Amino acid sequence: MTANAPPSLFIGSEIAESLADVGFTHVVWLPDSAIGLWEEALDSSPRLTLVRVCREGEAWALAAGLHIGGKKPLVVMQTTGLFESGDALRNVLFDMELPILSLIGARSWLVPGSKDSAFRFAEPILKAWGIDYRLIARPEDKPLLAEYFAERLKTGRAGAVVVAEGPP
Repeated sequence: MTANAPPSLFIGSEIAESLADVGFTHVVWLPDSAIGLWEEALDSSPRLTLVRVCREGEAWALAAGLHIGGKKPLVVMQTTGLFESGDALRNVLFDMELPILSLIGARSWLVPGSKDSAFRFAEPILKAWGIDYRLIARPEDKPLLAEYFAERLKTGRAGAVVVAEGPP
């Protein structure tokens, strides 16, 4: 990765504006090295409240409470956090049947020859859980993020966007 190459397809201001425009009120997250670069933009957004958690499993429970309280939360974490938080995800999405949406950063997806296995398991895990998702792996895919989230918020259905990380 070059010093000027973004580790994600999105920069913070893009994400903050897009999420607020779609209608999210809260971003519940545990950032990684790539999506962590969005923190300043998310935290300074007048239309979003950034909620930090210590473990990814907490994010699902917090988002559930926000949703029950009438807010529109988005859970944001890396692929490894998705794996770690499976039981909390199961409880919120399937037992409680809440339409919580998530954005999953697919670590090392865009790193040619990466030996990091985390990105390889993102789609199989989501498919195994039966969670509808969209993959954003190229710059031309970026409009899918807002389109997908807007449709999901309108229909009240859970889902995820997987955003490739690494130098584009």
